[in-house]
Amino acid sequence: MALQGPEEVGEQVEEPEDLDDQDASSVSPAEEITLPPGAGGDEEPVEAFLLPWDRFSAWLHCICVVGFDLELGQAVEVKIKIKIRKQPGRKTSICYLSFPDSNSGCHGDTQFCFRFRQGSNRKSSLGCFLETADRDAPPCLKREQGHYYGYVYFRQVRDKSLKRGYFQKSLVLISKLPYVTFFHSLLKSMAPAYFEKQEPCLEAACNDIDRWPTPHPGRILTLPIMGVVIKVRIPTSYDKPGTSQLVQSAQSDSSVSIVLPTIHEVDLFRCFFPVYFHIQMLWELVLLGEALVVMAPSPAESSDTVLALVSCISPLRYCSDFRPYFTIHDSEFKEYTTRTQAPPSVILGVTNPFFAKTLQHWPHIIRIGDMKQAGEMTKQTKVKKLKNLKTLDSKPGVYTAYKPYLNKDEEIIKQLQKGVQQKRPSAAQNAILRRYFLELTQSFIIPLERYVASLMPLQKSISPWKSPPQIRAFNQQDFMKTLEKAGPQLTSRLKGDWIGLYRHFLKSPNFDGWFRSRKREMTQKLEALHLEALCEEDLQQRIQKHTEVEAVDLVLKLKDKLSQAETEQLPLRPGTLTKLRAHIDAVILALPEDLQGILHKPPTP
Repeated sequence: MALQGPEEVGEQVEEPEDLDDQDASSVSPAEEITLPPGAGGDEEPVEAFLLPWDRFSAWLHCICVVGFDLELGQAVEVKIKIKIRKQPGRKTSICYLSFPDSNSGCHGDTQFCFRFRQGSNRKSSLGCFLETADRDAPPCLKREQGHYYGYVYFRQVRDKSLKRGYFQKSLVLISKLPYVTFFHSLLKSMAPAYFEKQEPCLEAACNDIDRWPTPHPGRILTLPIMGVVIKVRIPTSYDKPGTSQLVQSAQSDSSVSIVLPTIHEVDLFRCFFPVYFHIQMLWELVLLGEALVVMAPSPAESSDTVLALVSCISPLRYCSDFRPYFTIHDSEFKEYTTRTQAPPSVILGVTNPFFAKTLQHWPHIIRIGDMKQAGEMTKQTKVKKLKNLKTLDSKPGVYTAYKPYLNKDEEIIKQLQKGVQQKRPSAAQNAILRRYFLELTQSFIIPLERYVASLMPLQKSISPWKSPPQIRAFNQQDFMKTLEKAGPQLTSRLKGDWIGLYRHFLKSPNFDGWFRSRKREMTQKLEALHLEALCEEDLQQRIQKHTEVEAVDLVLKLKDKLSQAETEQLPLRPGTLTKLRAHIDAVILALPEDLQGILHKPPTP
């Protein structure tokens, strides 16, 4: 059964194409239920132009209900979505990723997440609006361009009325937003009610979501959903790292049911507890974009551990692929498990014992047992050799031949061990570990930031009548020379081969992604400074010395500058665009009337 918005849905729950891993008949047919248009109300000025279901689309791509059919296997029963393009095999992948492997033994309610490729990079009608909202988001919270996240609430309970003897069903939220904590909290409000009351609950939830304000960084949002109110704040790139800006007020929060201090962070200490003796080495492996596989007993532990690994290098964005939960039915299974080439730069989370053999050739394997309570001690274990990972009952640990560049930090291990012995709250242990990773990453990235800033041309070299100067090229040797006096030793107590670590990092996808982002920001800053310098000039006096042809050429160039500034959201001083428009109008008015009429015409699309 499929629930639809007021637009005609471009892709119903149609038969998938070109599926190698499942017969097309395994996806059940769909009936249609039309949802009423979204309600209006008091709106932000920018959001007043949004159409019904635009707000829903700003948060979610679609909602799926995946059930288990004795004859068909996993099958989509309900799918709520806006108009989307048909993408072969995607629905089948969602079906398999929404259920734990049979060996996981997940009884009761289980929550986890997965991530999968977007079949085609088709832009949304909300593209410009979402890009504006993304501009102020920190790197790790920017909307995914080429992937979707799937947030799952899976229930498996005994039911003698069913042939199989079990009720097995998943409610899945598909989104481009990496708000893991938020969507898991949202599912806790939605899923139990849905399993009890079925489709009417989903209709009510969708209408609630379409009344929400859009997820814009910096705002504190109160989000009603099915009788409860969730209060969140979307972080910005200007926030001080490691702090929460959401403060609960006793007066204004009387109607709020749930206050989330974070929308995306997982409990690092709980996730790394089985292997916390090796956290510094794991940080290096993630920083360098090494191929990593996490073998865990359940999708919940698998996905949480992969997300913890990705976030341990924050505020640096992890730029390679990662799959919190990966199955043998995934469309990238052959690509990622082939032995004909080196494993790709990706972090995989798996639960199927089959992967112990299939991925045995991978260079770094993390084996996670059942995550123990914070009060239970784990024995210190050495890094294990890969040849020891031959049997399915291999002990938890890190299997790798990797030799860390930095000396082991014994102080953080002792601090965490002391916390376990003294039964320090898990939240406090998590805060200690998160602060450690943050300071370690900042110590590593500050010398790079300082060197890249030196590549920026001086402001005095910017002339309004010449093209903006170019950023100087990144030179690895020049950067290495700066480390002698201004390296990480200024802010980190760790000793070791920092130079070797930087050399390796400069070849990684994480450096490439970071440098592209910084170069784009610097280029936009140069464009903004150039435009501001141009606005300070007396253009009317200048055109008096030039021909009409040159004046028209100036107007066209100024209009291009204006269009670029608006499209790219250049970081301009307030009032700059107003000045630029005034300059354009003044130059046009100084021209003959026939040219004025032509230049005042809006450009044809």
